[in-house]
Amino acid sequence: MGLGDAEVAQIFGPVFGQVSGRLSGLTVRGRCFMASGVACAACGVLFGERDLMRLGVFLLALPVLALVALYRTRYRMSCTRRLDPARIPVGRSTNVTLRLENLSRLPTGLLLGEDRLPYILGGRPRFVLDRVEPMGVREVGYDLRSEIRGRFPLGPLTIRLADPFGLAELTRSFTNRDTLVVTPEVVRLPRVALGGEWSGGGDSRARSVASAGQQDVAPREYRDGDDLRRVHWRSTARYGELMVRQEEQPWQARASMLLDTRVAAHRGEGPDSSFEWAVTAAASISVHLARGGYVLRFLDDAGEELAGDGEAEPESRLLDSLAVVERSGGTSLISGLEGLRRGGGEGLLVAVLGLLSPAEVQAVARLRHGGTTSVALLLDAESWLADPAQEGRESGRGGSVAYQANQAMLRAAGWRVIPVARGATVPDVWQVAGAKLAPRRRIDAVGGFLGAAAHTGGHR
Repeated sequence: MGLGDAEVAQIFGPVFGQVSGRLSGLTVRGRCFMASGVACAACGVLFGERDLMRLGVFLLALPVLALVALYRTRYRMSCTRRLDPARIPVGRSTNVTLRLENLSRLPTGLLLGEDRLPYILGGRPRFVLDRVEPMGVREVGYDLRSEIRGRFPLGPLTIRLADPFGLAELTRSFTNRDTLVVTPEVVRLPRVALGGEWSGGGDSRARSVASAGQQDVAPREYRDGDDLRRVHWRSTARYGELMVRQEEQPWQARASMLLDTRVAAHRGEGPDSSFEWAVTAAASISVHLARGGYVLRFLDDAGEELAGDGEAEPESRLLDSLAVVERSGGTSLISGLEGLRRGGGEGLLVAVLGLLSPAEVQAVARLRHGGTTSVALLLDAESWLADPAQEGRESGRGGSVAYQANQAMLRAAGWRVIPVARGATVPDVWQVAGAKLAPRRRIDAVGGFLGAAAHTGGHR
C-alpha cells in the first residue's frame, strides 16, 4: 500500500526542514561550492567520469564539513556595553564601548559583529575580530549622535562565526540591552530678577520665624523628644510651662511650570516645530530655576506632574521625563490649570503656551492672583508653518488678530506676556521675561524684536 503526498510530507517534512535550517548557515560562497559539486557529480555520473564525480563529492562535502564544524564548536562568550555618557542632550554625542570576552578554552575564529540600533540613530555599526584567544578580551567602540530626543534601546549584539574559508557562518545574539536617553537641549539662561517668587515653607508659612537673636525667637510648647538644650527659659518663666525654641523653617523659592503639549496648540513637524521649541524652553527654564534654588512643580496640560521615577536627582528625573514627552490629544488646558490651583499657585508661575481659544485665555488669566509673578511664553505657533499664507491666516502686526487679542487679555490680568515667533532664542526670551515690562511701548518693542528674529535667520 503506497503512501500519499500528505503522508510523505508529514514524515519527511521535519527532516527536510532541519536540513534546510542547517544549510541556511551557508554563505554565498558555500552555496556556490555546493551547486558546483552537484553539477560536477551529475556530469561525472552521466559521462562516466569518476574523477569528475570525485571532484563533485569533494565540493559538496567541503561546505557541509565547515558547517558541521561551526555547529559543534562551543564558544562561551560574554558581552558588556558601556555608554559614556548614558544621558545626552539633543545634538551631542556619546561613546559606546563593547567588551567581548572569550570564556571558553578554545580560540575563536573570525568574528563578525553587528550592534542593533533603532533606525533613527543611523546605520548599525559593524566590526571584525580576527581571533580571540582563550580568556581573551577585545573592546570595540563607536559614537552615537541623535537630533531627536527620546529613549532608545541599544542591542542586542549579534555575532557571526565564520570558518576560515568563508563557506559557512553561524549567527548568535547576546541578550543584554542598554538604553540611551536623549534629553532636550538645555540652554544656558541669563540670571534675571523676576520678583514675587518667595514663599515660606512648613510652620513658617503660618508665622514668621526670625533669626535676628534671642529676643525675637518664636517659642512653642515642649514636646516629648525635644532636645533640652533648645529650652527657652525666658519664655518658660513668662508662660509658666516649658517652652522650646521653634525650629527655623527657611524660606524657599517656589516655582510652577506649565507646558502646553496639545496637538492643536502647535504647528510644524520634527525638530523644527513649535512643540520642540516649547519643550526646549521648558527644560532650559526648569533647570535654570532648579539650579537657582527653586522648589519646582512641573505640569503638563493634563494636570500630571512630570517628575520622573528613580533615585536620580530631581533635575535628571525631570529631563528623563521631558525626553519622552509627546504631543497629547487633549482639547483643553483646564485640567492643567486645575492642577496648578491644587498646588496653591504660590511663587513664580511660568507657562509655555501654544495656540489658545478665547475661553482658555480667560481661564489662564484668572489663574494669576495677588502679587504672584506670572510669566507666559505665548508661542505664535502659526509662524512655524512653512507658508502661513496658505493656512488662511488673518495676519496683523506681530501675529494674527486673535493672537494679539490673547496677549492683550493676559496682560490686562497682570501676566508678563512674551510673544515668541519662529526664530526666537530661549535666552533672548528669558532676558525679556526679567525686564521691566510696565511701559507699553517697551512691550511693543520687545514683540517687534522677537518677530524680527524670525526674518533674520535666528535659530532655536
